[in-house]
Amino acid sequence: MVGAGSLDPQAVVRTHLAAIGRLDPRIQAYIYVDREAHSSSGPYAGVTLAVKDSQPVAGMPYTYGTSSWQNRVAETDAVAVARARSAGMAILGKTNLPELAASIGTANALFGSTQNPWRQGFTPGGSSGGSGAAVAAGMTTVALGGDTGGSIRIPASCCGVVGLRPTPDRVPIEEVDATVLQSRGPMTRSVADARLLFAVMTATTPTATRDSERRRYLIGMADSGPFGVDPACQDACHRAAAALEAEGHEVEPIHWDPEPVAQGYGVVRRASMASFPADLSTFGPGIQRLAEEGRGLTAMDYFHAFESATDAANRAVGVPLQTRYDFLLTPTLGMLPMPIERVPPFLGDEWARYTQFVLPVTFSRSPAISIPAGLHDGLPVGVQLVGRFAQEYELLDFAEELEKMPGFGFQRPPGLE
Repeated sequence: MVGAGSLDPQAVVRTHLAAIGRLDPRIQAYIYVDREAHSSSGPYAGVTLAVKDSQPVAGMPYTYGTSSWQNRVAETDAVAVARARSAGMAILGKTNLPELAASIGTANALFGSTQNPWRQGFTPGGSSGGSGAAVAAGMTTVALGGDTGGSIRIPASCCGVVGLRPTPDRVPIEEVDATVLQSRGPMTRSVADARLLFAVMTATTPTATRDSERRRYLIGMADSGPFGVDPACQDACHRAAAALEAEGHEVEPIHWDPEPVAQGYGVVRRASMASFPADLSTFGPGIQRLAEEGRGLTAMDYFHAFESATDAANRAVGVPLQTRYDFLLTPTLGMLPMPIERVPPFLGDEWARYTQFVLPVTFSRSPAISIPAGLHDGLPVGVQLVGRFAQEYELLDFAEELEKMPGFGFQRPPGLE
């Protein structure tokens, strides 16, 4: 409508700013809002963007959710932000995250807890929970998240939105990533919007797929593991498999062993927290303890942990995708969203159950997307589709096929009018 001249792009920006003013005092998705945000000329004028506060936006706070950097202001844009700005998008502000992005919830001492738009007092997931909540509540068109251990896909599932974790390095990252596992990606209300934002972030062009080229795919499905899976999460995966089979695709069960990946990630993540260029004494108690444990690790500890986790992930994800399957299907999470005070401690046993389907994908360096798969007891549940290395557009096309099937795709949370 903006392109056709029938809608003022700045009217869209004002509408989203009004939604933030009306809804965010309750949801607390944003840690900073640019009340003077404006849309510039470009192909995506009128599109608004929220940015996770682990990514720099010139002139805006860049805190990473820690008091160590509570007064830090970014001097330059992240590459993806600069590309979005050049395309005409309006940058609305920065979204909340846990301290150092080290939690599967979204709470910190600086800005408090972000609420799930579907239910007050429940977690939106983490660590990109502010971005997921802002998108779900209609307080932005699209948002940027970051994903090392599931931090885009977890809140996408919890908030009932679409979250794409691209192959690492597909979206440039300005900071040093000691884990080489980080990925930045879009959080949106539709697969089409995820495709659009991914194209802008990567400066690439989607390849058009004609209906006459539609293929029948072989899909490997993992719906269980040693940590146990909530029946509602399992049911979402089974519904997705049935829907895909009804469309002529073939689904086969595959073995899933996330335990060595969780153990390896625990070592890698402790080391990465220890490497943050900040005074450990300023961190919260939980993060401080993990970072101190990270500083006690040796190079060989890190190497062996990374090697064992990557080997297990390649056996579960990478090799099956390269030798047999077109895509993999899993629940996004092993558990449903829970009350904020019951979010599992980072790197603990219940955390491993929660993240058992997202972590192996991280270590295989494969692209993955979480798709809304309906509700259970009024709370969103998601399913994860995993694609081959650097084949995001093929994955997005397949995800869009599932999104269009009954019982899948975005629903607006109630009570946000």
